[in-house]
Amino acid sequence: MSEGPVVPVGESRGERLARRGRRARLYTWAILLLTALIVLILVIAANTRSVKVDWVVGSTHASLVWIILAAAVLGWLLGISTSVVFRYRTRRRS
Repeated sequence: MSEGPVVPVGESRGERLARRGRRARLYTWAILLLTALIVLILVIAANTRSVKVDWVVGSTHASLVWIILAAAVLGWLLGISTSVVFRYRTRRRS
């Protein structure tokens, strides 16, 4: 004797749709995060060999994974610092 889905008392149709929409966005972000993590693990596994890095004075050997990670972190930090500088220089003076 099923009477259909149980709806909390006082929840309108719009509130129910909003709740389900938030849940769908949460699941979407979880799937995207998991996919990004899997891709990151595959990139790490595929790039474990050691490569020669030439500098202006000399050269070294480093694992390709660490070079990629260092470049990503450096790019992220430079992006944040650029954003801070632009925000500081373009803010309104009162």
